[in-house]
Amino acid sequence: MLGAPMGQCPPCGGHFFGEAMFESLRKLFSGDPAPAKMAKSSSLTSAPLEPALPDAFLQREVVFDRRNRLAGHLFSLQFHYEPSHSRRQCDQALLDTLNASTDAWNTGQVFIPIAARSLNLPAIDRLRPANTALLIDLDVDCDPQPLVSRFDELHGRGLRLGLFRNPRHPAFAALIARSDLAALNVAASDGITVRDFSAAIRAGEKQKPVLLFGSDIETLDDHRLCHQWHFEYFHGPFAASAPPRKEDAGSDPNKVLLLHLMRLVQGDAENAEIAEAMKQDPLLAFRILRYLNSPALGLNHPIDSLSQALIILGRQRLTRWLAVLLFSVREPDFGDWLLVESALTRGRLMEVLGESCFPGQATDSLFLTGIFSCLDRLLRRPMAEALGDMPLAPGVRDALIARSGPYAPLLAVAEAADAFHLTAMADTAATAGIDATRVNRALLAATAWASEVTEHWE
Repeated sequence: MLGAPMGQCPPCGGHFFGEAMFESLRKLFSGDPAPAKMAKSSSLTSAPLEPALPDAFLQREVVFDRRNRLAGHLFSLQFHYEPSHSRRQCDQALLDTLNASTDAWNTGQVFIPIAARSLNLPAIDRLRPANTALLIDLDVDCDPQPLVSRFDELHGRGLRLGLFRNPRHPAFAALIARSDLAALNVAASDGITVRDFSAAIRAGEKQKPVLLFGSDIETLDDHRLCHQWHFEYFHGPFAASAPPRKEDAGSDPNKVLLLHLMRLVQGDAENAEIAEAMKQDPLLAFRILRYLNSPALGLNHPIDSLSQALIILGRQRLTRWLAVLLFSVREPDFGDWLLVESALTRGRLMEVLGESCFPGQATDSLFLTGIFSCLDRLLRRPMAEALGDMPLAPGVRDALIARSGPYAPLLAVAEAADAFHLTAMADTAATAGIDATRVNRALLAATAWASEVTEHWE
């Protein structure tokens, strides 16, 4: 995970934001003495809720599985640090942000890093157990029994629990035996530690299977090492360093045909001409129809032909689904998945935000603006050349090429959310006239939608 800009709070929760860092920041900014550490005999007693964190922006990061496919997302918050902020307050803000949009983010697996001291927060009891896993950092020495009791209670609710490696903690041995996941900060570990941690966890699986979670994996070599040692989940910037696919997407016959179909659908072509173009690739026609009938589209009646799709969906709506299919890749690698994530999430994020920013207006153009913002990366051409003679609404083309027009502010928000940087997030949101809460909810909805769409790809 990339470090936060100086003077800003790095991602919170789990091992990402240790108590030592809080104490260092308190000394640096306030000069106040650090609060005393929790006594070893302390328990998880209830404490009053702390105030919410204003202007905290959500960051989502992809988690891969052993097949190199998207397994889910790890969520964290970033915000400008104040001396009064505590670790527990940070965890509470993250949980409250997720709980505020439960229906939206309950798609795909959700990994939430959190401190052991925060396990008593009432917000945890409001999490939906389906697809949710807490990754717990044993951040303080405390009486193991309250932690064990809370583990058993949360397991009873159906939540999956993961534990970051901390063998010296008095509660580690008892809790790892109760955990569903065993997490390791790979960036802070050497190869021997990776190997020994895997061997130790797998040796204890006679009692209960425990899946290995590698966090902050920085390089492809580290990913290969974790894969060799039976890790199940892989998180970190390693995926962004994957070399690009050798073949040029711009010369892919399927993508060339899809771009041609989009020009026909967006232009003045008759339905018969579009159907004739479809006959050039029956397999692609089958894939398009299968995709249009997937649950992600949510139609009440099946679509049997492209002509029927034009009638039921309309040309603008059909264009958006052709655009989605344009980014599908058979046997995708890490780079392909990251590109898919960027394109689909940007498109849906702009669409969701546009529902309030442009009330009463169709949002399909916003969706196309977001998804086409990655077209240059897909085709490996400058944006103006990638768009070519595609018939697009002026607002779409202006935003993508000139960064001007009514859609440009929301495009800037979508791009900032994708390549997360706190200052950029705050600045672009302010320019677009939207607050952090709206951005966070839209991002959760967009992430869930993108996950649902890719579930139906071969």
